[in-house]
Amino acid sequence: MYKAERALELLKLGTRLSGAKFREGQEEAIQHIVNGNGRLLVVQKTGWGKSFVYFIATKLLRESGMGPALLISPLLSLMRNQIAAAVRMGVHAETINSDNQDRWEEVENAMGRNEVDILLISPERLANERFRAQVLARISDRIALLVIDEAHCISDWGHDFRPHYRLIERIIRFLPPNVRLLATTATANDRVIDDLTEVLGPNLKISRGDLNRPSLTLQTIRLPTRAERLAWLAEQVPSLSGHGIIYTLTVRDAEQVSEWLKSCGLKVAAYTGETGDHRPELEDALLQNKVKALVATTALGMGFDKPDLAFVIHYQTPGSAVAYYQQVGRAGRALDAAYGVLLSGQEETDITDYFIESAFPTRHEVEEVINALEATPEGLSIPQLLGVVNISKGRIEKTIQLLSLEAPAPIVKQGTKWQLTPETLSPTFWERANRLTELRRLEQEQMQEYVGLTSGHMDFLIRALDGKPGNILPPRLPPLATEPDIALVREAVAFLRRTSLPFEPRKQWPSGGLQHYNLSGRIASGLQAQPGKALCVWGDAGWGGLVRQGKYHDGYFSDELVDACHELIKKWNPKPFPEWVTCIPSRRHPDLVPDFARRLAEALGLPFRQALIKTEDRPEQKTMENSTQQARNIDGSLALTDEVLPDSPLLLVDDMVDSRWTFTIAAWLLRSNHSGEVWPLALAQVGN
Repeated sequence: MYKAERALELLKLGTRLSGAKFREGQEEAIQHIVNGNGRLLVVQKTGWGKSFVYFIATKLLRESGMGPALLISPLLSLMRNQIAAAVRMGVHAETINSDNQDRWEEVENAMGRNEVDILLISPERLANERFRAQVLARISDRIALLVIDEAHCISDWGHDFRPHYRLIERIIRFLPPNVRLLATTATANDRVIDDLTEVLGPNLKISRGDLNRPSLTLQTIRLPTRAERLAWLAEQVPSLSGHGIIYTLTVRDAEQVSEWLKSCGLKVAAYTGETGDHRPELEDALLQNKVKALVATTALGMGFDKPDLAFVIHYQTPGSAVAYYQQVGRAGRALDAAYGVLLSGQEETDITDYFIESAFPTRHEVEEVINALEATPEGLSIPQLLGVVNISKGRIEKTIQLLSLEAPAPIVKQGTKWQLTPETLSPTFWERANRLTELRRLEQEQMQEYVGLTSGHMDFLIRALDGKPGNILPPRLPPLATEPDIALVREAVAFLRRTSLPFEPRKQWPSGGLQHYNLSGRIASGLQAQPGKALCVWGDAGWGGLVRQGKYHDGYFSDELVDACHELIKKWNPKPFPEWVTCIPSRRHPDLVPDFARRLAEALGLPFRQALIKTEDRPEQKTMENSTQQARNIDGSLALTDEVLPDSPLLLVDDMVDSRWTFTIAAWLLRSNHSGEVWPLALAQVGN
């Protein structure tokens, strides 16, 4: 059935290279699939051409009269280049995803007419009841090839575990024995491969390539503070040839690094999970060399392909060698030499700790959710659960998702509500969670070992991935400087301290309303706060550490913070400008914020009035885990003093802002009693 000449012709069409030849292992993989020689796992480094294997195999199978292929991938939004190559080969590829609902019926009809060669879906689509009934059930007996892209996600050991990949295991169990199966990944160590063998079948053939990347010059540099790393980037990135990616662990850091480099005259852009519809535009900008670099989170990860990427720099150390190899391996695919530089900072362990600790729900969270559902047999929606349990929305959604994907599942969705089933949660759930958590701790330690290396970086990574290092040649590029310019460090510190963060007023009372104040529905526009500002992120570089020290060590906010807020307000220049200052009261720290607000008022040349009082003690807001609980925690606890309020605009000061409910209720009280516009100002914004 396999036709070698036709396969090579398709490769030339896809690559647009008349002299194209198959890479080592590519043709053998295509032949294995087309001839039906059993299930195959292809483990090959990024850029090897795994997509050509499944698109060429699909075309050959279709030309021999067989049914369509189904491709499950987490990268639909990043597969534009691969799909373009498929189109050049005459492969009719379609997708059904949350972004193209207006085309679902059209695609489904084309599937029914057998006009689609390969259907691309995300693993989350497998959990969609409509998709399973309307699409999957109708084509399941005709599917000739099932392709699982980024197959490491199936594995409990995988570095990019996506819970819905667990549904693939159930689908595989019910596949007809003659259905061809191809799984592909760039990053899998022995533990992942053992896991995949268990899921994909005992007779799984494994095609595993060489992990060495001779074009990469790898280097690690410890620079503890963000200011030092910003200075290093400002000095080194302009001198690097070509274009690249700068990876950060958080959205906040991506945006901050991007803004800093722009202020230094570099053409860069931030690319994160919050970039939204601008992603294709930014990807194209890097592909076309219109930007020096994208400053990105892992949102720019698997699936992005720029063969001539000249450098990949990490602003912080990732949590595992597997993840790092996958990201740094984007550089130098079609170049003789490229840089892969990892910068290490003091905050990275806190960040990766957070990722590890939040990967699974706690026993307490699971018990709270199950107890709440048990008390309400008709079920609860997510908004209703928020009002019943003191757990954040993200943690509730994580708990619900993982419980619902268990087999058998202890909860099930009926309409918009979640209900208990007769099943209990298996002990294997906790065994798996504990095993994974321990593994990620070990991976975290392994990456700190990597940071400490002065040589042998590629050898270390290959061994961490259970590969065979073989003959590794010396780096092809000279090492970059390890110390930042002191003047640039000072500029970076000043930049970090210039940052201010806007926050929007709340416009709706929480679901279920506020009982004590008798409030529900929309907040009247004349009773809302105005848009507010926070000086910094709590504990962050710049002012954040000084705010934390003032609150929990000194019991006093320094004059430096008064000056910084004074400067912020001058630049902000809200209109109408405040004519007086008040603050949020506290019974735990009765003098801390009022003292700061008085000194700020004096600096602004405005009068200070203590217009609000705290009527009773409540738990600290930081102990409230979601917005509904935070709103109810304040309900009835704030009141106005007997003092007659000026009817002019005011500055409302607090030390922290998180849910914004304290500012919202305080502004409602002030505006309801005829004050002017309320401009909120917080020293620090808190939250993950």
